[in-house]
Amino acid sequence: MRNPHNEPLDADHCDDARGPIRKCVLTGARADRDVLIRLALGPAGQVLPDVRAKAPGRGAWIGVTRPELETALAKGKLKGVLTRAFRTGEFHLPADLPALIAAQLERVLLDRLGLEAKAGHVVIGHERIDKAARSGKLHLLLHASDAGADGSRKLDQAWRVGSEAEGSALRGTVVPLPRTILSMALGRENVVHIGIDNPGAAGRLRAALDRWLHYIGPELAGAACETSSQGATALAIGAAAVAGTATTTRDVIENI
Repeated sequence: MRNPHNEPLDADHCDDARGPIRKCVLTGARADRDVLIRLALGPAGQVLPDVRAKAPGRGAWIGVTRPELETALAKGKLKGVLTRAFRTGEFHLPADLPALIAAQLERVLLDRLGLEAKAGHVVIGHERIDKAARSGKLHLLLHASDAGADGSRKLDQAWRVGSEAEGSALRGTVVPLPRTILSMALGRENVVHIGIDNPGAAGRLRAALDRWLHYIGPELAGAACETSSQGATALAIGAAAVAGTATTTRDVIENI
């Protein structure tokens, strides 16, 4: 089996029909590597998130939420399992590791959104999304955290009509990011709702979104959405706080 990260080929690393399977070092649970988060040991002995799983050197995989990781970090459990995984205790665990991971996962989602837009799979604008939804061409519907309830409700209903799912619970997903962030990701102004008209693109975006939402946890995701009544500026600040993004953190992440 190909081993691009210089990791030991043992019971923690195996493949099945679904793809490469890895084991969370904190819980022992096994899952597809695409839903887990890789931690890499850098050349200077620092432990940094490698959510794209591309960094060289030894790595360890985790599948816990941010609150669970913060607890493991505070109690020293994370250091213990990483000592075994890296086969050395000579490494540095940054105090803001949970925030660094959240910021990277958010970046992966926004990058994926930008790529799908360039490929022509993104529909924006209330009328265009409504038309695509009612014609059965919509495969994913996203709402900004500060989207109006009435506008979201109308597009949700249009999607149910086009999907022949009236009376069902089918609805768009509220992304815990304000319109300002989504607009910057797409290079457009006032992006409140996003439709995806390609099934493959919808699957890729759904995977990136689910991975991020699972990690930050429902409480943090909900906190970002609840700030919508405070306006776009407050939402941008709130989203940055949830993701743990400060200038120095961003700089670290961009250079990984």
